[in-house]
Amino acid sequence: MIIDAHSHAWRYPDHFQEDFRRQAIRARAGQEVDLTVKFSEYQETSPEEVRTIVFGGKARLSGLWVEDQYVADYVAAHSDSLIGFLSVDPTQNGWEKELYAGHQELGLRGIKLLPMYAGFMPDDSILDPLWSYASEHTLPVLLHTGTTFVSQAPLACTLPRHLDPVAIRYPEVKVILAHLAHPYEAECVAVIRKHPNVYADVSALHYRPFQLYNSLMLVQEYGVWDKVLFGTDYPFTTVNESLAGLRNLNRMLDGTALPRLDERKIEKMISRETLSILGLE
Repeated sequence: MIIDAHSHAWRYPDHFQEDFRRQAIRARAGQEVDLTVKFSEYQETSPEEVRTIVFGGKARLSGLWVEDQYVADYVAAHSDSLIGFLSVDPTQNGWEKELYAGHQELGLRGIKLLPMYAGFMPDDSILDPLWSYASEHTLPVLLHTGTTFVSQAPLACTLPRHLDPVAIRYPEVKVILAHLAHPYEAECVAVIRKHPNVYADVSALHYRPFQLYNSLMLVQEYGVWDKVLFGTDYPFTTVNESLAGLRNLNRMLDGTALPRLDERKIEKMISRETLSILGLE
């Protein structure tokens, strides 16, 4: 069984403002990437046994807004395979009501935050009710960490160091730093190494293979393979593409004296019991 800890549920382009789409096209040299989510396509590009954590996202600053009801409906249609997370944007009025409703009424089982895209610091005291609620109800919290193409999204909000004070104040909350916080992987490794309940995922990284090799070498040298979770970031990439990218990393080292990644550790990461780790069994 493979657990994909990072996948999306939205309707494209309806859930995105025009400015977001325009900047995405600029970032890809004028080409628009179709971000349509289709469960049938996800299945076709995955091994047979996959369970998947899915979420939408709320970030008014950057022009992304997916209601939690949409995510809940998507999960309900494929309940044998999907586990849904709610999302809030704490810069917007009513976010605490959305937190409670997403969990208590819609049955979503974790929280997705977009600090950089929404323009808030994850260690800001305004989020204390969220972290307290997550601790009380054992809800895992996955945050986007790392870079973006959205010009108005502040990089300062995405740095892994800002999760250090959160983990100190709320040590029982399971926290996942998405994308190994690229290109701030070293900082990410330092944070997940320090805190027992803080993890990272490797979603949306395989198409930068040399950067991913170096990032996972940091993971290896710091001895934190057990703190890294498999994820894809579908629809930006697929399960099969992500698996192939991870399993082929050492091939580019042929003919060099560069150290190899431990392929047994990579396979353990791919088959990690993520749902058990996050309390989502």
